[in-house]
Amino acid sequence: MNTYLSTEQLSERIHYTARTIRNELLDSCLLEGRHYIRPFNRRKILFIWEAIEEDMLVQDDNLAMAYTEEA
Repeated sequence: MNTYLSTEQLSERIHYTARTIRNELLDSCLLEGRHYIRPFNRRKILFIWEAIEEDMLVQDDNLAMAYTEEA
């Protein structure tokens, strides 16, 4: 069973402002259908906590390599 969160509830869990979630993370990091839904094709957004948490915990080795110093 999925846990659905409002923008404000997600903001409290991941320590980003609701504005940052809406303006910067939506559709770049958080994808419709995977991380959030719009019930009944309305404006309201509900975030799927389990999908967001799973992706936050996945370590991307390619991204990590971009930030390592070369010898």
